[in-house]
Order: sequence, then structure tokens, then C-alpha cells
Amino acid sequence: MSPSALQRLRQAGATLIELVVSIVIVGIAAGGVLLAFHQTVRHSADPMVLHQAVAIGEAYMEEILLKPVNDPDADGEATRPQFDDVDDYNGLNDVGARDQDNNLIAGLGAYTINVTVGTQALPGIANALRVDVQVTGPNEVDVTLSGYRTDYF
Repeated sequence: MSPSALQRLRQAGATLIELVVSIVIVGIAAGGVLLAFHQTVRHSADPMVLHQAVAIGEAYMEEILLKPVNDPDADGEATRPQFDDVDDYNGLNDVGARDQDNNLIAGLGAYTINVTVGTQALPGIANALRVDVQVTGPNEVDVTLSGYRTDYF
């Protein structure tokens, strides 16, 4: 073989150092891609948890705002199924979402619901109440819904 043919054969491949450097670069790039993928997958349920917290808050709010402002029988009701006016819900603290009969709803035990009812001064409206429903869920989800109930008879 001629010297020029031998020189071409030597330049045809990659050295061990070049291969190691290539593997390190590809490994670092793959690690960055996998880290981004991990973050995306880890937080992919957050919108669903937030939507569920809002739905729970809306359900509680609807139940409360459908009750009258004034107590029909002037008694202080002790349990949620007995609540017959908006004020009865003040201080309600449910660990796990519950239905109107106070039964735990399957799959929603990780949510905590706190209700606050207080008087609110509104111009030209007497006897107005402000209702705040705070729903705390997994992944540090915290939603507060506010509504007003007036005696509009």
C-alpha cells in the first residue's frame, strides 16, 4: 500500500476521545429534554385539580345562595342537612367534599371547604350577606369564591 492510501485509512474513523465527548454531549442534551418532560408530566394534573376545586366551590355556593336570608323557624340548626338559611353555613368546615346530606363524595376527600358568611353593606340594600367559599385541594390549589345574597322580597 502506498503512504497516501495508509494516510486516508487513518483519517476515516473517530478516535476514542471523540466518541466519549460525543456521548457526553448527547447525554447532557437528553438529560435536559427528559427534565423538561418530567416537569410537564408532573404538573399535567394541576388544571384538572383546579377545575375540580372550582366545581366544588360552585356547588357549595349554589346550595348556600338558594337558601333564604331570614331563618324561617328562628332556630339554630346544628347539621348541614338541617340548614334552612344562609347564616347557618357560617363556619362550615368540611374535610372532603360532601353532598347536601353531608355524605362524603367518593374521590374528593383531598379537598377542604371553609365557608364564611357575614353581613355586607350594599348601597340601597338592607340585609345583604356576603358568602365566601374557600376550597383547598392537592398541589397547593386554593380557590375562593364570593357571592352575595339579599332579601329581595
